[in-house]
Amino acid sequence: MPTVDLLRSQGQAREALHKRAANIAFKQFGHRVFLRGVVEVSNFCRENCSYCGMRRDNRNLVRYRARHDELAELLVHHRPASITDLNIQAGEDPVVVRQVVLPLIKTLRRETPLGISVCLGTLSNDLCAELKHAGASVYIIKFEIADPSRYLEMKAPGNYQERLDQIRHLAATGWRVSSGFIAGLPGQGDEELLANFAVARELPLDGCSVSPFISGDETPLAGAPVADIDLTLNCMAILRLMRPDWVIPAVSALNLAEPGSGYRRGLRTGANLVTINLTPQDVRGDYLLYKRDRFIMTEERILAAIADEGLTPSTQSLADFYRTQKKANGSPNLKRVAAIAGR
Repeated sequence: MPTVDLLRSQGQAREALHKRAANIAFKQFGHRVFLRGVVEVSNFCRENCSYCGMRRDNRNLVRYRARHDELAELLVHHRPASITDLNIQAGEDPVVVRQVVLPLIKTLRRETPLGISVCLGTLSNDLCAELKHAGASVYIIKFEIADPSRYLEMKAPGNYQERLDQIRHLAATGWRVSSGFIAGLPGQGDEELLANFAVARELPLDGCSVSPFISGDETPLAGAPVADIDLTLNCMAILRLMRPDWVIPAVSALNLAEPGSGYRRGLRTGANLVTINLTPQDVRGDYLLYKRDRFIMTEERILAAIADEGLTPSTQSLADFYRTQKKANGSPNLKRVAAIAGR
């Protein structure tokens, strides 16, 4: 488990930590980086997280739900050639799941070879089963904060135990699950941040992200300082040391924490997944995670960053990668869920 000294590494110690993480990623995955598209299909949300601009109490936000036919045309016929996977993301909005997401997954499964992941919050078990049956195979659901009292204070989704239970249920029912947490929340101490690694280690995950805290303009935390980029990258490196086999994304918020270079530094710190934003431009500005002035990762920017770091886009989708893993190793998540349940 990481220590405060490792978490707060600076100077040569930090460079050595990041280099070690990058070398481990190379040994595990080679130079390849998974390249995924994302479409943000709805900014309706029934949750009220203090750190998110799409919180239900934000009355200044124009709400939208994307249309299946427009997304299907874009993704079947006009998607970037470089992507192998697609993530369908929304605020916590069961309506869009039924009206748009399920039909879209079925279309993509029928018309494309894309691996499909979803990031849709805590849904009913039945609805999650429908998504999986339709053809999605990866569920992204962040536990956000490892401290139950801080989780409650920040009005994070549902409640803390419900969130962890949902992650375990998804893994137990055959999903590949990726989670994540926030670094640099206002008032977050080192021990509180370190607790995230213990939670991530115990959960049956196939991947994990670290997002730097970015103060949203239309949230109760507006004006709070942005997370330290070095602290965030140290967390990413520690995750890689802890779990060499995980898929760890370089999140676009890294470029908000350090404009111009944060994203590329993530690729030097053991990250092996990048995401191109494919959300239609007419609604993209209203998908308000942080600020309206977003840094959009286009295909051109992504491919340039990958090439500049001496990496190459993977030609294998995440879904195929996980299937290959399963054939070689059985189902480690299901075994791990059983082991945890038996304690």
